[in-house]
Amino acid sequence: MAETIFFNALREATDEEMARDETVFVLGEDVGHYGGSYKVTKDLYKKYGELRLLDTPIAENSFMGVAIGAAMTGLRPVVEGMNMGFLLLAFNQIANNAGMLRYTSGGNFKIPIVIRGPGGVGRQLGAEHSQRLEAYFQAVPGLKIVACSTAYNAKGLLKAAIRDDNPVLFFEHVLLYNLKENLPDGEYWLPLDKAEVVRPGRDVTILTYSRMRHHALQALKEMDAAGIDPEIIDLISLKPLDMETIARSVRKTHRVIIVEECMKTGGIGAELAARINEQLFDELDAPVVRLSSQDIPTPYNGMLERLTIVQPSQIAEAAQKMMALQV
Repeated sequence: MAETIFFNALREATDEEMARDETVFVLGEDVGHYGGSYKVTKDLYKKYGELRLLDTPIAENSFMGVAIGAAMTGLRPVVEGMNMGFLLLAFNQIANNAGMLRYTSGGNFKIPIVIRGPGGVGRQLGAEHSQRLEAYFQAVPGLKIVACSTAYNAKGLLKAAIRDDNPVLFFEHVLLYNLKENLPDGEYWLPLDKAEVVRPGRDVTILTYSRMRHHALQALKEMDAAGIDPEIIDLISLKPLDMETIARSVRKTHRVIIVEECMKTGGIGAELAARINEQLFDELDAPVVRLSSQDIPTPYNGMLERLTIVQPSQIAEAAQKMMALQV
């Protein structure tokens, strides 16, 4: 076991997959000589050359189209978005090409592409750099959506995403890059479609992902003081949702709180709440509660920014209110 920082875990995954498979290459803005905006590709161009660490112009729609075309011809591109919000400029390429070409070609083309990079609400990055795009892309057919949350799952999930024959949107949170964790010495990879039970419990199921996993864990002390034993599940796979793991937990606790950094209107939590009500309604002893970001552009002001997203104290308070409803 070796202590590894989050962005180095992603770098290790990229390095190992590039060494294993010569069809893997990285492209994006400043991924070569500069090493990526958060140093995920630092110095890899020295090892693999500039054609496998391809610096692109500031033209997201263009280099996304290049990557999709490369995937159609048998290569495995990894596209880094300097900020995931910029990929809105490539929405057409991701939705109409990456997501659909395998279907519209009758299976003649596979699109093994990974689209990864930093997103989420940082610290005073402003509205345009604080986007949460997971809900934007959730309705697009043909895509897989993954949100990593720890150095361990970041490495294992990225390796699996690179090997997958389908387009994978791989969301990293801008405030998690400096997390440290001990990683196994040997090679490992993790399934893209499975949630993780972070903490078993009996009273209430807390469904979350990305940075909010850590907020839920921070709320544990307050919930424990109130005598509440929550089960915390990191969704990881946002599309498809791992309803098997979710259902197993709901049948045990009979209460659900969804904690997300996504917007409440049309967010991941909205889809998840609908699925739970459709499939597990008879198991519920209380209505599903969604704790989501405010439906406003993220303010630049630090205090206002903090008020727009869910805080650990709000999670504990929601759990206490839910438990107070029991008969």
